[in-house]
Amino acid sequence: MQPNRPYPTDAYSMILEAIDTGVYKPGDRLVESELADRFGVSRTPIREALQRLETQSLLARDGRSLIVASLDHNQMSELYVVRSELEGLAAALAAKHATVEEVRILRDMVEADDALIEDPVAMSRANRRFHQQVHLASHNRYLVQQLDLVHRTMALMATTSLAAEGRAEIAQSEHRQIVAAIEAGDAQAAGDALRSHISVAYKTRLQQDAEIRREQA
Repeated sequence: MQPNRPYPTDAYSMILEAIDTGVYKPGDRLVESELADRFGVSRTPIREALQRLETQSLLARDGRSLIVASLDHNQMSELYVVRSELEGLAAALAAKHATVEEVRILRDMVEADDALIEDPVAMSRANRRFHQQVHLASHNRYLVQQLDLVHRTMALMATTSLAAEGRAEIAQSEHRQIVAAIEAGDAQAAGDALRSHISVAYKTRLQQDAEIRREQA
């Protein structure tokens, strides 16, 4: 069974969750008073949260307003390079350090996610939970922190590669290969499997973007 994601209670986490789940999308303007009303907090913690998110480049300035940032082609490419290497390292370390219980959780996650294949939004959330579990299984707090920042930035992409036809089924197969390598204690195979998984996701996203540009031309 997948662990429930606790609902955030501080302003920073609530805004980040809203961006991550698509409530606020790239280009959307964030207004202090509106956010304070939505989340039921005062404007001071909202202001501090917005400043923090801007520092992390998750928000950008549009004149005097703050908007949810977006990633251009080069930024997306750079992000995937970093993500591939860090995720591969996490999987390799998980193969060395994951407990029997952690491996079982990963396996259970993949099995449960089969039921979500027809729902890209739910599948995307499940995919994030799976990757976060691999990160935790690495038992390296500094790596987990860096990957957390990478995955926050991934929220700035308006679409999910899992929405592409057939991608969800392939991703599930890739997840099974990753778990099998971790369970076998094969660090090289686990790292290679996860890097390959990210490579396919990146290629799929590039194809999605190319299709969007074609339709807009």
